[in-house]
Amino acid sequence: MNDEIDYAEMLEIPVETVTVKKRERKKPRHEAENADLGEQLVAEVNERLEESPEAISEENAESAVNDPNFAESKQIARSEKPKKKKRPFAKKILIGELAAVCGLCAVIFFTNIFMVDSAINTFVRGLFQGEATATDDREYSDFKLSPVVNDSVDVALTVSDTGVLSFTANCSVYSPANGKVSKVNGSKETGYTLEVKHSDNFSTIISGLDTVYLAEGDTVMSRIPVGYTDGEGAVNVMMYSGDTLLNCYSAEDNKLAWI
Repeated sequence: MNDEIDYAEMLEIPVETVTVKKRERKKPRHEAENADLGEQLVAEVNERLEESPEAISEENAESAVNDPNFAESKQIARSEKPKKKKRPFAKKILIGELAAVCGLCAVIFFTNIFMVDSAINTFVRGLFQGEATATDDREYSDFKLSPVVNDSVDVALTVSDTGVLSFTANCSVYSPANGKVSKVNGSKETGYTLEVKHSDNFSTIISGLDTVYLAEGDTVMSRIPVGYTDGEGAVNVMMYSGDTLLNCYSAEDNKLAWI
């Protein structure tokens, strides 16, 4: 507009006679479309506001339901672990076993009081005390006697009326039967005494030994020496049945035998 007035003045045309027309700027097509969309949107909003609130809320609810992006809030149901059913039959078995154990304890208790030597008490004592030591009830006559000196040794054996076997020689000394050493007493100066237990009822005592080859608890074999004598003192051999000194044997040609 100012350019046109300046141009009129330059031509010395009166300004009052100049008519200035303002040319409207044509909007771009996309701006026109946006304006139309805006006006349409405003019109729709006005129409919706004129409707009742109840209708609006119902319409919103319906559109929300139909909208695939709408997620309805629901309470999540928690899966509970199935409870194990009680088995009455197994429970009865458990009660029965418990009653049986209590009954057995009661039987053991009363038998311990009134029947000390009963079979069940013996069995229970064996469980707690371990295996009982086996008994050996053999009598002296159940054993075969062996020589107490080697056959190659020239020695005279004498047996007293009471049953004491004596000899004096430089030789090894043997037990008259197999068994186990139960006692060892004495010393080098006084001589050693050895007791051999053949069974619970039969034993032998050998005294006057200068050397003992075995210790208490060792196994004795009739063919293996139990000691040694140097021949300077007499060696005595005594066999017992319980506490009774035996004299029912003979010693001929250095061999012992029951008579």
